[in-house]
Amino acid sequence: MFRRTIYDREILLLAVPAFGALIAEPLYVLTDRAIVGRLGTPELAGLAIASAILLSAHAVLIFLAYGTTGLVGRLVGAGSLKRAAEQGIAGVWLSVGLGIVVSLAMWAGSDWLVSLFDPEPEVAELALTYLRISLLGFTALLLGMAATGYLRGAQDTVTPLVIVVASAAANVGIELVLVFELDMGIAGAAWSTVIAQWGAAIAFAVAVARRARAAGATLRFVAAAARRYALVGAQMFVRTASLRGSFVLTTVFAAHIGTTEVASHEIALQVWSFFSLALDAVAIAGQAMVAKELGASRPEVARAASVRMIGMSIQLSVVFGAAVVLLRAPIAAIFSTDPDVVSLAGFLLLFVAFSQPVNAAAFAFDGIFIGAGDLGFLAWAMAGAAVGFSVVGGAVRLLDLGIGWVWAALVLFMCFRVAPQWVRFRGDAWLRTGES
Repeated sequence: MFRRTIYDREILLLAVPAFGALIAEPLYVLTDRAIVGRLGTPELAGLAIASAILLSAHAVLIFLAYGTTGLVGRLVGAGSLKRAAEQGIAGVWLSVGLGIVVSLAMWAGSDWLVSLFDPEPEVAELALTYLRISLLGFTALLLGMAATGYLRGAQDTVTPLVIVVASAAANVGIELVLVFELDMGIAGAAWSTVIAQWGAAIAFAVAVARRARAAGATLRFVAAAARRYALVGAQMFVRTASLRGSFVLTTVFAAHIGTTEVASHEIALQVWSFFSLALDAVAIAGQAMVAKELGASRPEVARAASVRMIGMSIQLSVVFGAAVVLLRAPIAAIFSTDPDVVSLAGFLLLFVAFSQPVNAAAFAFDGIFIGAGDLGFLAWAMAGAAVGFSVVGGAVRLLDLGIGWVWAALVLFMCFRVAPQWVRFRGDAWLRTGES
């Protein structure tokens, strides 16, 4: 698990560009937090609430990326390149339709969604401003997700890297102008994200169209390919809704404690997300590589490569954890000038640091099982972990134990995830071969 193998080169060829793409996206999210944090603590708290809502919708629809990678990867492994392209095109069209419907629904219910967090009036108004503007880019975000899933399934992690890095750089430049030069405040931060998302969506659409034409596939909507998303979408919905529901609960608990607590929680949660997405690079390699090898009917290669990917992920997480422990004070100071927020965030970052190895194992297992198409197991395992967290987290809230105990419950939630994953991995039920 922790030694070099013959699979390292292929894993790294997939994981390193994916790492770059994944690290670029949270970097501009963290930049967003840092810029908004300079506006004030209420602005940062409002952004925390709006982000929790947007990320929850994004996570529920993550099957557009992860489901597409697994479906396309199996077809690529089996040599069915045209069908793989049609599957990717169907995902892109589906993302556009879902983006429009979900955006309109969230816009109509924006007041109610924000009220669920029971924020102070000023924070609620700021959250609504950011949320409503950001919804204009939600369809572009989903299109990018689906296109990325197709390209990764086709074993191409370089193109998403180029597009995401360019989008992230554009977002930072535009945001600095809108927020500080034009004095647009939190609205400027939201508009910069919308502009960057639509630029990336156009680039992704061009890349997907070129690859599909090269494979001889039509760019029209293929109903047969779209139907494959029905079961995948349902299973991924249970999995991601359980996951995001648990994280939203942590923000709800923090918001009930106070403004300083929710602002500090937002800083720690964004650093957690930053490292989670970085570790997801190995998980993405797992999605693509495991799907391809099982599609090519080579289960022994899929298992051996998976073992090494778990080891790589854990090794990387130890480095991340040590960095957070050493740099937690300056990291917290980047995002706020409020000394109380900085102090509390520095304490919460210790939970982020010491949970990294458990997180790494959970993410690696997720990537492996998604690539294998073992989504039914992931759905119910995640639901069980969420139930466990809601019980523990609810007890923390009822006993008014404070934000530190909320984070202790979150770490326990990750342990609830890993335990059944390890048991499943040791068996053979997930090693299903063939195109589907």
